[in-house]
Amino acid sequence: MDIFNLNEVPSFTTKDSSEIRELLSHRNSAIRQQSLAEARIPIGRKTIAHYHKRTEEIYYITQGTAEMKIDGEVRSVTVGDAIAIPPGATHQITNTGSVELRLLCCCAPAYEDHDTVLLEDV
Repeated sequence: MDIFNLNEVPSFTTKDSSEIRELLSHRNSAIRQQSLAEARIPIGRKTIAHYHKRTEEIYYITQGTAEMKIDGEVRSVTVGDAIAIPPGATHQITNTGSVELRLLCCCAPAYEDHDTVLLEDV
């Protein structure tokens, strides 16, 4: 049985500059086809615009407010919002709130740096 607590998982920085705590993936569990992580973005900061060649993502906002940009479309998002990001979609999230932005990132297949293509701000 694989169980990991968010408060005990070490953080790392992804290619898009997010601080990530990977809860479950092929690296630490029996899970093979997806990954679940929490991302944290400081007040006023944003990820680097990027896309994933193979991976589809779901972002689920658990704390804060943000501006979500996907393929040029911009929407405000807040706690409770789930955001679908298909493979190949350019995306970037900006913390527009007064607290650290926290979101769950579900990736299928699992997140890998080599599947992430960084872009200039879009």
